[in-house]
Amino acid sequence: MESTFAVIAEPSRRAILSLLASSEQSVGEIEHALNLPQPSVSKHLRVLRDAGFVESRVDAQRRLYRIRLEPLMEIDAWLAPFRQFWSTHLDALERHLDATNPLPPRTKGRKS
Repeated sequence: MESTFAVIAEPSRRAILSLLASSEQSVGEIEHALNLPQPSVSKHLRVLRDAGFVESRVDAQRRLYRIRLEPLMEIDAWLAPFRQFWSTHLDALERHLDATNPLPPRTKGRKS
């Protein structure tokens, strides 16, 4: 079985995961949304399923795929110690952007 990072390193698999993050999808819906051929979608779904990233359920004549959070939570936990390296830079970028392009003051009575 491929490593977790090898599984998500493939761009089509990341695209499928991104699509499934919003809702469960059938193979046909994934094909259409990503403009990928059915055999390719099926192959990537099999790899994602074998690695535990997706699961499926049968709905009448079609199989619906949905994302499983556990493997993503494992990746998130692995990344936790490294967040300090980029969060400092992102905070500095935010301060810089706020200083160079401040938001206009809100006026009372306006909803945004």
